[in-house]
Amino acid sequence: MAIAPERIAVDWGTSALRAWAISGSGEVLAEARSDKGMGSLEKSGFEPALLDLVEGWLSGPVDVVACGMVGARQGWVEAPYTPVPCDPREVRRVRAPARDPRLRVSVLGGVKQDSPADVMRGEETQIAGVLTADPGFDGVVCLPGTHTKWAQISAGEIVSFRTFMTGELFALLAHSSVLRHSIGEGWDPDAFEAAVADAMSRPEALASRFFSIRATALLEGENKPAARARLSGLLIGAELAAARPYWLGQRILIVGSEASSAPYAQALGGQGVDCARRDGDAMTRLGLANALVKLGDSV
Repeated sequence: MAIAPERIAVDWGTSALRAWAISGSGEVLAEARSDKGMGSLEKSGFEPALLDLVEGWLSGPVDVVACGMVGARQGWVEAPYTPVPCDPREVRRVRAPARDPRLRVSVLGGVKQDSPADVMRGEETQIAGVLTADPGFDGVVCLPGTHTKWAQISAGEIVSFRTFMTGELFALLAHSSVLRHSIGEGWDPDAFEAAVADAMSRPEALASRFFSIRATALLEGENKPAARARLSGLLIGAELAAARPYWLGQRILIVGSEASSAPYAQALGGQGVDCARRDGDAMTRLGLANALVKLGDSV
């Protein structure tokens, strides 16, 4: 069956590209994904990469709205940051140069914070999705990932945010350090919870605690699921210790995949914090749908 979307929504990250064909009523008609993320492309490669993914959907000119690293300095076109406080549903956007007349591509800009210095690209679209679904949301949105974000939301605006490289540090330690010999698949929730508590009570001992994962494997035998959970717990526990002003006494919403959100929900639950959760892909689509509507209103 032929797909003829009126609009196309695109989430273009560093390592992956996702696109959704959207009908005039906002229904998702089809979804397509590829591994042609920003990190693997030169500027001249963005339009061909998008066409490879969506050309079967194109019969005439179609408006495309894209978020994420596609708007970075190394992306298709640099989309400027909007400073906080700001409504993520109103971030700046720029037109990307496209040779194919069927593509009218707009790229959403990110959000920046001057003090302390911080930036986000893509997560603001997920937050826009949250506010589209719940315009009265007031609290903190946690967006777990390679670079986890904690964003304070008030009166429909991102007031402040902080980024933690927790996911990237986990990947580096698990795959490129001496711990790679001890970390495996699987999960031990008790080991995770104990490691979170350990890191929150003594974050200054983190570097030593990392090596103890390897030492334990050498002296007591391998338990790779426990080692994996312990490393994750130490890193997330240290993050929670640093991000305490963002979650203590706040309404918390975790936005992400099940795999990325579940450890944060468990860690916060251990601190007596109840968290609501929303699917990250769903919030991205909703945020992009909001941008597509606003694009139509501005034409």
